[in-house]
Amino acid sequence: MTAELSMLFWSAALMIVQMLIAVSLVTLQVGLVPLAGNREGLPEATGMAGRAGRAHRNMAENLVLFAALVMVVHLGGMANETTALGAQIFFFARLVYAVVYLAGIPWLRTGMFLVSLAGILMVASPMVMG
Repeated sequence: MTAELSMLFWSAALMIVQMLIAVSLVTLQVGLVPLAGNREGLPEATGMAGRAGRAHRNMAENLVLFAALVMVVHLGGMANETTALGAQIFFFARLVYAVVYLAGIPWLRTGMFLVSLAGILMVASPMVMG
């Protein structure tokens, strides 16, 4: 398995962990019965539960881009050292992002987002650079 596909797998696994954390925290905040219902009129999750949900949604948005680019690079036979490093940067930056977001550290969170974006751009580089 290529480094890009491996990092895609681990990024999906990270998203599952983020989902489980977000659901667990919001369940503690709101209760299981309201969450099992139709979820109309639920209060907005706050504190760590809110941050966990936002971090999970942000990962979902970014994982779509990352996955699409990894698949194009892989299927197009364009994988190289730069795309492998970019995939690794994306995964580890997203891991740190998730932890930092849960901890509520805003500027470091933003920095990790930008590092993960650099990783995505590195994965895309063979398509842009030719």
